[in-house]
Amino acid sequence: MYGLLLVIIYVSFVSLGLPDSLLGSSWPVVQEELSLPFSAAGVIAMVISLCTVASSLSSDFLIRRIGTGKIVAISTLLTAIGLVGFAFSSRLWHFFVWALPYGLGAGSIDAVLNNYVALHYKSQHMSWLHCMWGLGASLSPYIMSFSLMRLSEWRWGYGIVAILQGVLAILLFCCLPIWKKGATAEEGAKEEAAGASLSLKSVLAIPGVKSWFLAFFAYCALEITACLWASSYLVEVRGLSAEVASGLASLCYIGITVGRLINGFLSMKLGDKTLIRMGAGILSVGILLVILPLPTPFALAGLLVIGLGCAPVYPCVIHATPILFGRERSQSIIGVQLSCAYLGFSFMPPLFGVIAEHLGVGVFPWYLFVLLALMVITHEAVQARFRK
Repeated sequence: MYGLLLVIIYVSFVSLGLPDSLLGSSWPVVQEELSLPFSAAGVIAMVISLCTVASSLSSDFLIRRIGTGKIVAISTLLTAIGLVGFAFSSRLWHFFVWALPYGLGAGSIDAVLNNYVALHYKSQHMSWLHCMWGLGASLSPYIMSFSLMRLSEWRWGYGIVAILQGVLAILLFCCLPIWKKGATAEEGAKEEAAGASLSLKSVLAIPGVKSWFLAFFAYCALEITACLWASSYLVEVRGLSAEVASGLASLCYIGITVGRLINGFLSMKLGDKTLIRMGAGILSVGILLVILPLPTPFALAGLLVIGLGCAPVYPCVIHATPILFGRERSQSIIGVQLSCAYLGFSFMPPLFGVIAEHLGVGVFPWYLFVLLALMVITHEAVQARFRK
């Protein structure tokens, strides 16, 4: 039963990843059709992320009131509703309205399941869990590309993913009894102890936690900026058509997915700290391939390598949190940690959009490099503190 529960958690993370790359892959077409500002995609992403911040911070309360299984099922349904709204949107404010249920649903799934797996499963499962997210995120650009090329309509891309989300929500509601059977008394006691609620002030007072949050903020800002604006970079700087670029925008997600599959095996031999450092090194190579004035295939390879570099960072940071700061505080810390992540998701992509409107989309790889430098500096500051 415990293994079946893990399968359900994996499926839930596929559903979490499915909508994440739709906005970036569809934006060149949506922007032109609806005559929207170039930077509006970043603002929509910011609304989604701010909603995920709210739901992440309330994860402690929600677990105690309705339980993990119901949170996951209801949240998946909310994302499906949001995507249906996106499919019928014709004004910018429509996207803002439907971003609310999507963001609230995504944040709840992320915070609850990350902490659950960090407490009850080994490091490789955390990597494979996020590999499932990457699988969902890698599929949706192809769905959008199919919709644009075969159906001549971006709205069907959102509609198809909304249908998939709806089916997954039904499946998760049907599987609610498995959550109860899968939680043994010992595991329930562990989760209850780990779910002790701390105030935001108490969390921030923990030594080293601010640098840890800032490192995660920088990484998540890098990941979402790379994935959201890759399609626009390929169109505006590399001269590809919007239809082709929407499919190639999935290269980052493919790199993340494959990298996390590999990372699951590497984590059996290497620790979280080593894998995060390896990811930073690979990220620097990928960004360099995009920066250099080389033919477009090198830039495409760079996007793939950026995804490979991103792969170990998120799951390793989450998995290391209970180890560094204590199991009994992990749900409170991870809830705030994911809120910091979503602040990165919220503000850094639209900031890039504003910068790009003034300096051009060509600053894309340099922006990623600055975020990488911030991530490395703050991560190493935490490691130095715990060595002492």
